[in-house]
Amino acid sequence: MKSKITASPYILWMALFIIVPMGLVAYFAFTDLKGNFSTVNFQQSVGFAPVIFNSIWLAIIATAICLIIAYPLAYHISRSTGSRQRTFIMLVMLPMWMSFILRTYAWMTLLENNGLINQFFGLFGLGPFEMINTTGAVVLGMVYNYLPFMILPLYSVMTKIDNSLIDAAGDLGCTPAAVMRDVIIPLSLPGVNTGITMVFVPSVSTFVISKLLGGGSTMLIGDLIEMQFLGNAYNPHLGSALSLVLMVIILICMALTNMFDDAESKEGMLI
Repeated sequence: MKSKITASPYILWMALFIIVPMGLVAYFAFTDLKGNFSTVNFQQSVGFAPVIFNSIWLAIIATAICLIIAYPLAYHISRSTGSRQRTFIMLVMLPMWMSFILRTYAWMTLLENNGLINQFFGLFGLGPFEMINTTGAVVLGMVYNYLPFMILPLYSVMTKIDNSLIDAAGDLGCTPAAVMRDVIIPLSLPGVNTGITMVFVPSVSTFVISKLLGGGSTMLIGDLIEMQFLGNAYNPHLGSALSLVLMVIILICMALTNMFDDAESKEGMLI
């Protein structure tokens, strides 16, 4: 009884800000402009399949780049001394203390035709290069903004890997590559799965980055949803249907990562 009382604030919070909004989204998604039950919104969503697939593809690219950058960095931080670890973690989190939109605007200043990067290339007689309003700029914005969400889960898992395991593998004749392949990578996979989820989910649903750095040339599903609620093509019913489609995509991705986690835990029990 006492546990139910202590959990009541969270239950109330869930009801007001999760269950009720989700119910409203489902209601609008399955009704037409007259309030009658209809699936026409999902039929219209099929027409935006290229945009949905493009959103997934760019999110996969951004997630893969984040993983490639974050994995060696997180490993280096986890093997550092205590004071160096704290310094590195502070540097990783430092950009997150600034507004998300301000960070994205900063990249607009860097990437524009007269920006600092093109000015630097101009010193060597190169450029100007078309960097802003491109797909590459959108992916760059995703990587920059969401990279800490990949580093931190990896670091939290890698820092728990006992150095004695690494030393023992070396004493048994494992090369550094074999130690990485057979010891460190298997033990760090839970952090990999968490980092992939934490980067992929906001990447596939973003609209600020694509709007500011893509300039409308790279349309993502987040942009479509925003247009249905705030743009000239106001249609909250279609926007709600697209939101549910996006939610299903995210749930499928989370289910896949959970399947990998379950498989890894079973392998660990067998070992």
